Amino acid sequence: MEKTWRWFGKKDKITLDMLRQIGVEGIVTALHDVPNGEVWTVEAINELKEYIESYGLRWSVVESLPVCEAIKYAGAERDELIEKYKVSLANLGKCGVKTVCYNFMPVIDWIRTDLQHPWADGTSSLYFDRIRFAYFDLRILQREGAEKEYSSEELAKVTELDKTITEAEKDELVDTIIVKTQGFVNGNIKEGDKNPVNIFKNLLALYKGIDRDMLRENMRYFLAAIMPVCDEFGVNMCVHPDDPPFQVLGLPRIVTDETDIAWFLNAVDNPHNGLTFCAGSLSAGEQNDTRELAKKFASRTHFVHLRSTAAMPGGNFIESSHLEGRGHLIDLIGIFEKENPALPMRVDHGRMMLGDEDKGYNPGYSFHGRMLALAQVEGMMAVIRRNQQ
Repeated sequence: MEKTWRWFGKKDKITLDMLRQIGVEGIVTALHDVPNGEVWTVEAINELKEYIESYGLRWSVVESLPVCEAIKYAGAERDELIEKYKVSLANLGKCGVKTVCYNFMPVIDWIRTDLQHPWADGTSSLYFDRIRFAYFDLRILQREGAEKEYSSEELAKVTELDKTITEAEKDELVDTIIVKTQGFVNGNIKEGDKNPVNIFKNLLALYKGIDRDMLRENMRYFLAAIMPVCDEFGVNMCVHPDDPPFQVLGLPRIVTDETDIAWFLNAVDNPHNGLTFCAGSLSAGEQNDTRELAKKFASRTHFVHLRSTAAMPGGNFIESSHLEGRGHLIDLIGIFEKENPALPMRVDHGRMMLGDEDKGYNPGYSFHGRMLALAQVEGMMAVIRRNQQ
């Protein structure tokens, strides 16, 4: 597999020169300055591509060309937005950038309740606490009907938490769940937005009455519309699994497990319609065995995210070491190196360590933590390749 790294453009504090020195081969990035829904021009694509190539690297994957909310909930402007999306895809193909990672998660991308959960060794990583998330949902967001989605035991724990949680902790929950984890990659809410909870409520309202079947149909409609462009220009689309892979906030999630993956691949059965195999997202769902999923879907996988999670009691999970956890990365590397060895791969969500926490990096995208993960993964790849000879 090709060793790639998610890089957030020329403003990223982690430079391409740094990445070249640690063995990165390909870059995963996007035109982050282009507003969602606007066309990516050939000129802008080529300018960034040539900049990357000037460092001896290549632009391997677009992550991401955002799918606007109106496409997901089938708003009045859906067809116009899809047409613009098709132009951007065609322009990427003309420029030789032919793998596009995207997601079809309504409103909210990945969800965590703690961005720096401490480990005993002094490092920290991302963490999801179901009770604190339920507190955000029930007491801060005050979403109508939310109590029906939690057990009586969980509701009791939320009541207990309400007795001790501070105003600062409530503000941090809001900042973590709907601002910091969303806004740095063309999200719906950004740092500095006033009344983020109200903005978030208005976004949720757009999906009122939309269930899994309707969201699935909207995804099928989108994919069917763009596949002719993908065929013409050889562009591979690869959807990222929902993170975490279960229903949240009353929103339907449709890329959570084997059944969901099989559905969207069969709904638009085209080799350019594929999967981003994110071992971290998939392993956060106790229903998933990443090894079995990799065996089944390796041929339709166009991009791999290697990270791992450890499931904990009560629906909690934590980003674990890349050598441990439910991701089973050693086994996954063996499967992909055998079944689809040319895939671009990036390590994901490294720990915060050795001063990473003071550098202003985007959540989950530390330098030292990801560098350690890349070294671990590179070692696994070397041993597996030797053993497969």
